Amino acid sequence: MIKQAYFAGGCFWCTESIFQRIRGVIEVVPGYMGGHIKNPAYREVCNGNTGHTETIKVLYEQDIISYGELLEIFFLTHDPTTLNRQGNDVGSQYRSAIFYNDLDEKKQIEDCINRLDKEAVFENPIVTEISTAYPFYAAEIEHHNYYNQNTEQPYCQFVITPKIKKLKSYFNQYTISE
Repeated sequence: MIKQAYFAGGCFWCTESIFQRIRGVIEVVPGYMGGHIKNPAYREVCNGNTGHTETIKVLYEQDIISYGELLEIFFLTHDPTTLNRQGNDVGSQYRSAIFYNDLDEKKQIEDCINRLDKEAVFENPIVTEISTAYPFYAAEIEHHNYYNQNTEQPYCQFVITPKIKKLKSYFNQYTISE
């Protein structure tokens, strides 16, 4: 069964590149969610005044990878303990957030956070926003598949490539071969 999930873990170029490498993921679409402006543009979201966060929509085959496994990958491939920041990307548009589709997903998110906090996986408590799914607005086409088309760009080399290496070291059993 094909399902969808919405994750915001900082720059959507980063989260898109992570989830594109997961077995069972059919499609990853970068976009915007969680704000109060309809059809926002990248420049509007970047100024931090729309309330949106850079988000990815993940279409996945539930029989191949579970929502719980996607949550683990999400949490361990970004820093869910910093408010409105991922590395040098600062502002509410880079906040860590998960937008759930139903109460079962909400419970799985809460259970995962509680477990990770209890196990002290991170030095600080998780501050990831948990919200019901808002309307999702796909980003402009130049943001789609960004890392794969721009691997030589400095941001990709210094920020995204290390995240992909981390993904493969922690979750190699879930990744596709490249």
